[in-house]
Amino acid sequence: MTAQTLIDTAQALVAGDKGLLAMDESNATCNKRFAALNIPQTESARRDWRELIVTAPGLADSISGAILFDETIRQTTNAGKPFAKALTDAGIIPGIKVDMGAKPLAGHPGETVTEGLDGLRERLAEYVGMGARFAKWRGVIAIGDGLPTRACIDVNAHALARYAALCQEAGVVPIVEPEVLMDGGHSLARCAEVTEEVLREVFVQLNAQGVLLEGMLLKPNMVLPGQGSQTQDSVEAVADATVTCLLRTVPAAVPGVAFLSGGQSAQLASARLNAMNVKFKSRMPWALTFSFSRAVQQPALDLWKGQAANVAEAQKALVFRTGCNKAARGGRYDVQADAPR
Repeated sequence: MTAQTLIDTAQALVAGDKGLLAMDESNATCNKRFAALNIPQTESARRDWRELIVTAPGLADSISGAILFDETIRQTTNAGKPFAKALTDAGIIPGIKVDMGAKPLAGHPGETVTEGLDGLRERLAEYVGMGARFAKWRGVIAIGDGLPTRACIDVNAHALARYAALCQEAGVVPIVEPEVLMDGGHSLARCAEVTEEVLREVFVQLNAQGVLLEGMLLKPNMVLPGQGSQTQDSVEAVADATVTCLLRTVPAAVPGVAFLSGGQSAQLASARLNAMNVKFKSRMPWALTFSFSRAVQQPALDLWKGQAANVAEAQKALVFRTGCNKAARGGRYDVQADAPR
């Protein structure tokens, strides 16, 4: 696998104002969302939901790549076609989540480290055989009293870099996801401070591991006040703080920055992405796009409710939501036309 192939795949993932669909939530997370809507928490129901997503007519108009979970990449449509093949046939690049989740960081209460490096080389080879062309690994950073510690930032940045190097060795584009959580009562300024520190260390470690920056994507949080903060800053203030942070920390060689939604509402995530592209697109050296999960899936899930009769309506809602984010990437999102559905 050549460096040019990695570069070409990374560029394809951010081409045409499209974004990524994160459908890689764990079984436990998917079951939790199903339970809230009285949908059976079974492998069969999860398969039905994921088939609804990958076969949605018109999805490829706004989605360039889809991140799958281990269970999902092994599943097939009712017609027997593997989901990765169904995506490829639709013009969407299949990707795969490869981390094993965040586990408590020894000696550091309230902090975690993401595990999954053991055996990753072999897992990547298997996923490539199933059609995956990019991967994702999430590191989690909490803000709190005395948090994050330097140890937490360092260990997660190092793991992200080792993961990225293994991906590129396998010919897979790594999506590097250091997420500073929205949980807590911290201010916008505090989130900016922590996010900047985290991103600086991530790129120190990526360079130390020899990762080809042109052949990767970054998936960070937006710079946001904590959900418990009494001050919820404007869309414009979030856009300013987020892009300022990125311009200070993310090398121009990186092809794209694809935001996670992190618990934001569907409309707010779109509005914030739109504001960034309206004001800063001419100044940004990288594409600024989306890799949303709940902020794309939830409206469709609310409509589906596990009922076959609701599939078409839910698919329309999914494609509408991805289209809103494509518009936001181009600075064309109309918040007035996007009433909550």
